[in-house]
Amino acid sequence: MRTSNSVFWVLAGLLLMSASTVRAGWDANAENKAREAVAEFRKADPDLEAFFDNAYGYAVFPSVGKGGMGIGGAYGSGLVFERGRVIGRTSLTQLTIGFQLGGQVYREIIFFKDKAALDDFKDGKFKLGAQVSAVAVTVGASADVGYSNGVAVFTMAKGGLMYEASVGGQKFSFEPR
Repeated sequence: MRTSNSVFWVLAGLLLMSASTVRAGWDANAENKAREAVAEFRKADPDLEAFFDNAYGYAVFPSVGKGGMGIGGAYGSGLVFERGRVIGRTSLTQLTIGFQLGGQVYREIIFFKDKAALDDFKDGKFKLGAQVSAVAVTVGASADVGYSNGVAVFTMAKGGLMYEASVGGQKFSFEPR
């Protein structure tokens, strides 16, 4: 029992530290990582090209770390694109409660169907709750996916192992360039 409490507090501390990191200046490497993640999404499922071509904008999270044991969390940072051009930085935080054990790292991309959906994201009015599901990217996975409330969400596993049956939501921040 003592070990599980220690693991929980270590995970919670790491999540809080990463979420509270102060960002100074523009990180050119962040743009490279975001573009590499976009290339990986396109390579994994060529049908995503329709989303890239038709979406008003998208948010790319090249690396989201997630972990939990009963209570879990996730954090990642990325960039927001409007019509293919970087317009700002974003961060994702998530808190989940339920059966969960382990940790994983994944990529996430959120497509915004129109200007209104992107504006809601930039204004902080956007959250992903339990009712919005992300599609795991594999070849052809996006063929039958449409927008829900103006957004379409895709994820791609990078590593780790996590067992999960939990409820939670993602919250986002936006900082213009």
